[in-house]
Amino acid sequence: MSGLRIPAAAALAALLLWPASTFAQGAGDAPLFRDITQAAGIAYRHNSAPEKKYIVESMSGGVGLLDYDRDGLLDIYFVNSLTVDTANAPESSASALYRNLGDGTFRDVAAEAGVAHPGWGMGLCVADVDGDGWQDIYVTGVGRNRLYRNSGEGAFTDVAEDLGVAAAGWSTGCGFADYDRDGDLDLFVSRYVEFDLANLPELGKDKTCKYRGISVQCGPRGLSGTSDLLFRQDASGAFTEVGEEAGVRDADGFFGLGIAWVDVDGDGWLDLYVANDSTPNYLYVNRKDGTFEESGFFMGVAVSEDGAEQGGMGVAVGDYDSSGRLSLFVSNFAEESNALYRNEGDYLVDVSFRSRTAPSSLPYVGWGTAFFDYDNDGWEDLVVVNGHVYPQLDGAKLGASAPYRQRKLLYRNLGDGTFEELADRAGPAFLEERVSRGLAMGDLDNDGRVDLVVNDLDGSPMVLKNEAGGGHWLQVRLVGAGKNTDALGAVIQVTTGEHRQIRNIRSGTSYLSQDDFRQHFGLGDAGVVDSVVVTWPDGSTTARENVAADELLIVEQ
Repeated sequence: MSGLRIPAAAALAALLLWPASTFAQGAGDAPLFRDITQAAGIAYRHNSAPEKKYIVESMSGGVGLLDYDRDGLLDIYFVNSLTVDTANAPESSASALYRNLGDGTFRDVAAEAGVAHPGWGMGLCVADVDGDGWQDIYVTGVGRNRLYRNSGEGAFTDVAEDLGVAAAGWSTGCGFADYDRDGDLDLFVSRYVEFDLANLPELGKDKTCKYRGISVQCGPRGLSGTSDLLFRQDASGAFTEVGEEAGVRDADGFFGLGIAWVDVDGDGWLDLYVANDSTPNYLYVNRKDGTFEESGFFMGVAVSEDGAEQGGMGVAVGDYDSSGRLSLFVSNFAEESNALYRNEGDYLVDVSFRSRTAPSSLPYVGWGTAFFDYDNDGWEDLVVVNGHVYPQLDGAKLGASAPYRQRKLLYRNLGDGTFEELADRAGPAFLEERVSRGLAMGDLDNDGRVDLVVNDLDGSPMVLKNEAGGGHWLQVRLVGAGKNTDALGAVIQVTTGEHRQIRNIRSGTSYLSQDDFRQHFGLGDAGVVDSVVVTWPDGSTTARENVAADELLIVEQ
């Protein structure tokens, strides 16, 4: 067991050329977040069909943060899509891989890296699939998926067909995890609906293609759902689809979107949560024998507090109440409210309205979401990005109904189980109305503040620099043993005085997106962390005591 502490000065050494404005602290009326997309040189735009006549044209937009070249700086991958009109021309739109140059700018290297054209892309998840120390990228999409293996030399090769994970149909969310604790990573893929490009449902053709009397795209209700997939990796590195025998096949054909691997019951084995659109959500509890038991209703996370099915989109995981247990947050459709499920140990409770997160979400269609401590006060805050699916709303007179383009939501954790929505204080970027989808969080410039990246339809993305300032912080990066080099599934507990926080390492979450694997802890006024305890995926632990704040701590298994 070993650990390495990197002082803040060393962690920032490669970043001294970032423009001073990028590092400006939030103070007084200064914005908490600043849109630096253009200044950073990011010119990518998501390819979209403006009228969104078909549901398949409304759902793409994942974004991922990873350090593909291992230089200590987060890079950004934006997933792009096709349209019904360009479905047979995969080169007509390009995804983008922006390499972080460390001077405040990024450069798109997707073409030279071999990841520019995954086809009709939806989202992504990241993992070092083969245990060689380099992060690989799995891209979901319509028709087939891609597994881009990282060569370690700046290039990727699609090995999805060779390894048996190309899948078919319409894939959405994904995440790698060692669910059976055999030492290598397996892969879950959620899928949405059956969709035949040769037999498209006509706009407004029946009651499932109407919204408040307006003719709109059809689905998901009225369309046939499809099964989800679980790929188990064997010793050779190939994968076999085992969803049915493992009990996660989704025989009911619900409409799967966001997913999260998380040990909900604290028994040391990863469970699986799936947000389903317009149908009950799934919580698959790990039976520790290679199978799962679907327990969404029993555990209290299948439907809303009043028993209603909701339009589950994105999933956030966090210990927002400092209970030592991981709770779940799900973004939903307009007029349904987003759902916060507080983990009580043996079950979860919908506290959406009691936490004061639900009322402000009612007008919006939520997508990417994350728990993160934006002000470093030691309590996880919450962000949700929004955007409707029906551009036809802007031409209709529907009173107070939210428009197609929508603002973001930022909730400050008050430390008593409730949140305060303060997007109006977060800056113009949070109030600007967009059609947002994917969201990923991570510290892009290693300054100890968590930044946000959003993939939007019908326009450019947003890179939001955190300028909130606040308290001390600690970042923790784990190096796992064996093939699971990123320690996916590990749990980190940080204790300062009587306050403890936990984080878990996840591949894939939010809405079809990937967060930074490094875990960020706000520390408030604490200049020293009393203890850092890592519980590794195999159940073993590593402890560190008296860790200095404002550092990157690397812990090796």
